[in-house]
Amino acid sequence: MSEGFDRGGARPSYPAFRAPGVLVGLVALLFGIHLARGFLSGEADFQLILTFALFPARYAPTVDGAVYSFPGGLWADLWTPVTYAFLHADWLHLIFNSVWLMAFGTPVARRLGAVRFISFYLLCGVIAGVAYAGAQAGSLAPVVGASGAISGVIAGAALFVFERSGPLARFGFDYSAEALRAVPRRPAHKALAGGQALVFSAVWLGLTLLTGLIGLGAAGESANIAWEAHVAGFIAGILFFPRFDPGVASEE
Repeated sequence: MSEGFDRGGARPSYPAFRAPGVLVGLVALLFGIHLARGFLSGEADFQLILTFALFPARYAPTVDGAVYSFPGGLWADLWTPVTYAFLHADWLHLIFNSVWLMAFGTPVARRLGAVRFISFYLLCGVIAGVAYAGAQAGSLAPVVGASGAISGVIAGAALFVFERSGPLARFGFDYSAEALRAVPRRPAHKALAGGQALVFSAVWLGLTLLTGLIGLGAAGESANIAWEAHVAGFIAGILFFPRFDPGVASEE
């Protein structure tokens, strides 16, 4: 997609959906991992899931008191809250997550910059995974997917895109990093008090709980949804995005 120009013709304006390089690289990595898994034997892929997916039973006995040993030992206990977010159940799961990541991650990645964005993304993913492991203590059902981390990114976007000078305030907003960082940075509680961000967050959390409780997948199929991870990732995004945000503080 080519760059456009503002009405004065003096400088380029950046379209909303021209993804930053950090996002393109992240999505390419997710697709590359899933594609590579397709070349593994069934047994090799099963061992990969055992080693890199997040199993709550790694950290607590099952409901019947059984204790299981998983590949990787202590090191895997430490890395699986990170690596689970780089695995996906199937292509639909991956594509659905990638669309959400591109849509909400574009303004967030431009505002934060590559290093801050990846740090924020990983932190939300880890918190989401740990919350799931705690809520489903002892479960042998693994969780995979970037949804928890993406939920944090969505929450981060909600804290600034609804501002009066933000991307959703007027048509033709310049989505450059400079313009996005110029949107005032406000504490989370003040950003939510603005109304639109609060409504968006309430609707998003409500839909997440609903789809999780009824087990509705991305394409309407019955599925097990790790809604605890989604909610925890979103709350982590609300709490921690202001700590990563380099935007100019509001004078309010």
